[in-house]
Amino acid sequence: MERTASATWRGTIKDGSGEVSSASGALADNAYSFDARFQNGKGTNPEELIGAAHAGCYSMALSKLLEQRGVKPERIDTEATVVLEKGKDGHEISKIRLDTRVEAPGAEPSTVEEAAQAAKSTCIVSRLLDAEIVLEATLVH
Repeated sequence: MERTASATWRGTIKDGSGEVSSASGALADNAYSFDARFQNGKGTNPEELIGAAHAGCYSMALSKLLEQRGVKPERIDTEATVVLEKGKDGHEISKIRLDTRVEAPGAEPSTVEEAAQAAKSTCIVSRLLDAEIVLEATLVH
């Protein structure tokens, strides 16, 4: 299974801007820029998109693990906070904090906590940094 997304960038890093899209149409020419990434400019940024992907993936993983433990969640709300800091080699994502709230009447707190911890390490996006990166670069004149 493959999922496709694309990005276009025009101009220099500080003065340029671009759009990101996904093949599904969920993202369609969403603007992104230096200001949106490092200041408070309008538009999205890679870290926000990573946070959304992580929150969604984590919530799905947690739902599965709760069900395997006999818990039927009615609702799972997860917020991912992606921390972008300037390190010695440039900017880096130093931390992603997941804050999740589970609505599951009758569930034992220890069961929910156990599943929540397990979901943190089994979520596909959580494991992303261990993925192989394949690059094909083409220079267009």
